Amino acid sequence: MSKSEFKVVKRTLQFHVEAGTSRGILTQKNSYFFQISNPDNVKFVGLGEAGPLFGLSPEYKTDALDDFKKAVNRLSKDLPINKSEIEPWISAIPFDQPSFRFASEMAILDYLNQGNGIYFPSEFTDNHASIPINGLIWMGSKEYMQKQIELKLAEGLTCLKLKIGAIDFDSEINLIRSIREAHSENELTIRLDANGAFSTQEAAYKLEKLSKFGIHSIEQPIKSGQWTEMAHLCSQSEIPIALDEELIGLHNPADVLDVIRPAYIILKPSFLGGFGSTMQWINQANDRKIAWWITSALESNIGLQAISQFTGQFTRLIPQGLGTGLLYANNLNSGLSTRQGNIYFDSKIRRENPFQDLSL
Repeated sequence: MSKSEFKVVKRTLQFHVEAGTSRGILTQKNSYFFQISNPDNVKFVGLGEAGPLFGLSPEYKTDALDDFKKAVNRLSKDLPINKSEIEPWISAIPFDQPSFRFASEMAILDYLNQGNGIYFPSEFTDNHASIPINGLIWMGSKEYMQKQIELKLAEGLTCLKLKIGAIDFDSEINLIRSIREAHSENELTIRLDANGAFSTQEAAYKLEKLSKFGIHSIEQPIKSGQWTEMAHLCSQSEIPIALDEELIGLHNPADVLDVIRPAYIILKPSFLGGFGSTMQWINQANDRKIAWWITSALESNIGLQAISQFTGQFTRLIPQGLGTGLLYANNLNSGLSTRQGNIYFDSKIRRENPFQDLSL
C-alpha cells in the first residue's frame, strides 16, 4: 500500500443540449477525477469523480482543480486495507468539501475491490437486476419541454421529472395539464422539481394549483434553510414534498428530518459527502418512515456507475434519478445502459479511464 500513487485530472463535460434549471442554463461542467494506483499491480486502479455544481456545492469554483489536488494531498498515502477504515481516512478532507470526499471514498472502494469498476457487488452488477429510473425534463419553452416529454415517452419511460420555475407559471400549468390529459396517473407518474424557485408567499398557492394534476411529488418548492416555512408546507400541501438542496452541508440528518418531516428525501452522494454519509441519511429516513430515492448530480458515467451500483444494493425501489448518462457529448464509456425506463449494468463492457487512452 505504501507504494500507491495518486493522480488528479480535470475533464470538461459538454452537454448535448442546453440544460435549463432555475439557476440558469448549463452547457458544460467540470469533473475532477482521482486515481489511486500501485506500480507493482498496474492491472487495477481506483477511480473516483468529483463534480461540484454551481450554486449547490460548497466547494464549487470555476476551476477547482487546485483545491481538489490539495484535498487529495491531505490524505495519508497509507491507504485503508479494509472498508471499515475508509471513513477515518477521508476525514482528512473537510466536511464542507462533499464532492471531494465522495470522489476519495469512491476511488478507495474501487481500489480495495480490485474489480475494475465494481464498487458495490450485487445482482445489479451481475446483470441479474435493473433499477427503475425517471426521465428528466429540462426547463425551457413550453414547446421545448413538450418535445423532450414526447421523446422520453417514446423511450418507454413511465415516470418523468419536470424542472419547473424558469418560465411563467401559467405556461407550466398548461404544459402539465396537457400531459395529464394525454396520460392518466396509472400510465405516467409526474414528479416536479422547483429547485427552490417559489417564494414563501406564493408557494402554497402554486402547490394548490399543481395538486389538480395528480403529481407524485415536488422537490424543494422553496429555497433551502427556511425550515419553519418548509415544515408548514409539508404539513399542508396535497402534493408530497421532497427535500433536496435542504440536505447539503448537514452533519446530522435527524436535525432537519425531525423539524420538517418531509414525505421524501432526495439523496445525491456527492452532495452528502459520500456513500457512508448517504447510508446515514437512508437509515435515519427509514427510522422515521420517510421515503427516499437516489439521484446523480450530473456526474460523468464514472461517477454515475458507482452511484448506480450503490443504489442497486437495495430492493423494491421506486424510480431513481439515474438516467443522466446520455447528457454529454464527450462522456466516458461504462457498462451502463438505459432502456424502457430502467438502467442496466454490463460488467463485460470495460470502463473508460480518463487517465489513459485505453480502457481498464
